[in-house]
Amino acid sequence: MTVRTRFAPSPNGLLHLGHAYAALVAHDLARARGGEFLMRIEDIDGTRSRPELAAEMLADLAWLGLQWDGPVVYQSRQLDSYAAAGERLKAMGLLYPCQCTRAEVLAAATEPGPDGPVYPGTCRGRAVSTAGAAWRIDMAKAISLVGPLTWTDEIAGMQTARPELFGDIVLLRKEAPASYHLAATLDDAAQGITLVTRGADLFASTHVHVLLGHLLHLCAPLYHHHPLLVEADGRKLAKRRGSPALADLRRAGDEGRALADMLRRGRFPAGISLGGGLGTGP
Repeated sequence: MTVRTRFAPSPNGLLHLGHAYAALVAHDLARARGGEFLMRIEDIDGTRSRPELAAEMLADLAWLGLQWDGPVVYQSRQLDSYAAAGERLKAMGLLYPCQCTRAEVLAAATEPGPDGPVYPGTCRGRAVSTAGAAWRIDMAKAISLVGPLTWTDEIAGMQTARPELFGDIVLLRKEAPASYHLAATLDDAAQGITLVTRGADLFASTHVHVLLGHLLHLCAPLYHHHPLLVEADGRKLAKRRGSPALADLRRAGDEGRALADMLRRGRFPAGISLGGGLGTGP
């Protein structure tokens, strides 16, 4: 079986060194195993997705010396697949409409979860208008259909899936065609991804993705959750905090391939380091 990885940034800000590291991990693992490295642009985040940034991202990766196989996939062109999956889950009786606002969820929630406060099930089993509603998965019912699940991370080893930690999360959003969990799971399957590489901050999300893959009868990939680049205070690099943008370095005349080689050797700019090892998740 051909090893196939992907890099899937969201065009809501410029790429930084943390993204470069993640792209290198995905690219180099594929190339070392004689496989393919694919590109996907996750551009369905409402008005935050900016088409012009997608072009910047592709230019950044080429500047780093990375080459991808096949055409770039854009989530905004895959909307029919998200809708179809949503209808399948509805037909299984696993989704229910929810009209709760974020403020109402925060006020009513009593437990923390990997994605934030766990939804208390306010709209589950109630007559709720579907007009403009978000659609949540009935997590307990979904788990009862599939039974115990496991998945394997190349760094952390075999894991027992624990999607119940998330509660009844939203899969079809009010302001976007699908949640990250649903869209990423469907897109990875559609692209034939056999090894999902991503940062350790998304480790817990895999519990949900494995469940969705089983419910929708999708092929199960292996996972590789790598450590993150972090700032001196231990926080991961983030676009919103102004971490150095690759596009700025590129325009300033820096050598992209030299930067990529530096990151591969574990040499990072002052004030940036590789985060600690990966745990086994919640």
